[in-house]
Amino acid sequence: MISTFFHAVFYNPIYNALVALVALVPGSDVGIAVILLTIVIRLILLPFSLSAARTQLAMKTLEPKIKELKEKHKGDKEKEALETLALYREERVNPFASILTVFIQIPVLLALYWVFLYEPFTTINAARLYSFTPIPYNISLFFLGFISMTGKSMVLAVLAGASQFLQAHMALSGTMKPAATGGMQMDFQKVMGMQLKYIFPFLIGTISYTTSAAIALYFITTNLTGALQEWHVRRAVKNPNLPISS
Repeated sequence: MISTFFHAVFYNPIYNALVALVALVPGSDVGIAVILLTIVIRLILLPFSLSAARTQLAMKTLEPKIKELKEKHKGDKEKEALETLALYREERVNPFASILTVFIQIPVLLALYWVFLYEPFTTINAARLYSFTPIPYNISLFFLGFISMTGKSMVLAVLAGASQFLQAHMALSGTMKPAATGGMQMDFQKVMGMQLKYIFPFLIGTISYTTSAAIALYFITTNLTGALQEWHVRRAVKNPNLPISS
C-alpha cells in the first residue's frame, strides 16, 4: 500500500519528468536532464525551505527572551514550557515548521535519488511512462560527451563531496549556526555540526563514487542550489529590507 502510493505520487512522476527532459534537451544528454530535473525539484521545494529559514531566523531573535524564561522558571519545567509556547504564539512562530519542512521534502528527494539510482537509462521502463510522456530515441549516456552516467567518476565524486562541504560550511557559519546555549545541548549541536561539515562530505563523495556519475551530478546540483539558498538567506539577515522570499 505504502509502496504503491510512493510510486504513484512521487517515483513515477519524477521518472516521467526525467524521461521527458532527456527527450527534450539537446543531444538527449542524460547528465543535463539530471541537472535540470534536480533544479526543478529544488525550485518546487524552495518555498518550504525558505519557510524553514524564516523560522530559524525568528527562533534566533527569540533566544534572549527564551533564555530569560529559563532563568525565571529554573526548576519548573512545566511553567517554563507553557510560557515558552505562549511566547511562540505571541510572536507567531511555529517551532515545528522546520521539522514539517523536512518531512515534506524527504519523500520527494528520496524518489529523485532512487530514480537516478535504479533507472540507468540503458533502457526505458515503458511500464512506468504516462501516455503523454515523450520517448527519447537517441539517448546519450555521456555527460557533455565524455563522462559516462552509468559508470563511476572520481572527478564528480570529489566535486560532490566538496559541494557538500561548501553547503555545510555556509549553513553552519550563517543563519543556521547553532546557538551556544551551554550544557548538553551545546555539546550535541557541536557534534552534529562537526559531522555535517566533515563526515557528510566524505559519505556523499563515497556514495557518489560507488554508485554512478548520475548520483554524483544529483548531489552536486542539490548541494550547490542549497548553498545558493544559504547565501540568499544570509544576505536577507544582513539587509532587513531584502525579503527572504519573493
